[in-house]
Amino acid sequence: MNKLLAAFALLFFALPLRAEQAARFRDVEIHYNAMPTDELLPDVAKSYKIERSRNRGMLTLSVLKKTPLGVSQPVRARVKVVLPTLTGQSIDVPVREIVEGTAIYYIGEFRITPPQKLKFKVSAQPEGMSQPLNFEFEQAFYQ
Repeated sequence: MNKLLAAFALLFFALPLRAEQAARFRDVEIHYNAMPTDELLPDVAKSYKIERSRNRGMLTLSVLKKTPLGVSQPVRARVKVVLPTLTGQSIDVPVREIVEGTAIYYIGEFRITPPQKLKFKVSAQPEGMSQPLNFEFEQAFYQ
């Protein structure tokens, strides 16, 4: 595992320090996190071409599917993320897939205006599944 992937994995799974954030659907788990991009280490942000700013947010998603032996493995998925606005409109969050070794994850960037609470609507359709898996979560961003 290269140093950048290790640093990104540390941020993805360790920040912020709170209960694990995952949506569960039978044999699929979707792990997610949203944070301001200024919390990224400069080298990590540069390698993933992410602008570090307190007015930019980043969403990370990882889709894991259990094998017949019960082991969770990353899988590719079609991922769509929408942020509803206060005016009733929706903003699509562009999401890109990152594959490094056996790791597969998705990154999306969006604008934030702290203090602010955003509601994310996520739709992920793992390879081999005929229907997308949908869930919502909220994340507060502070100054």
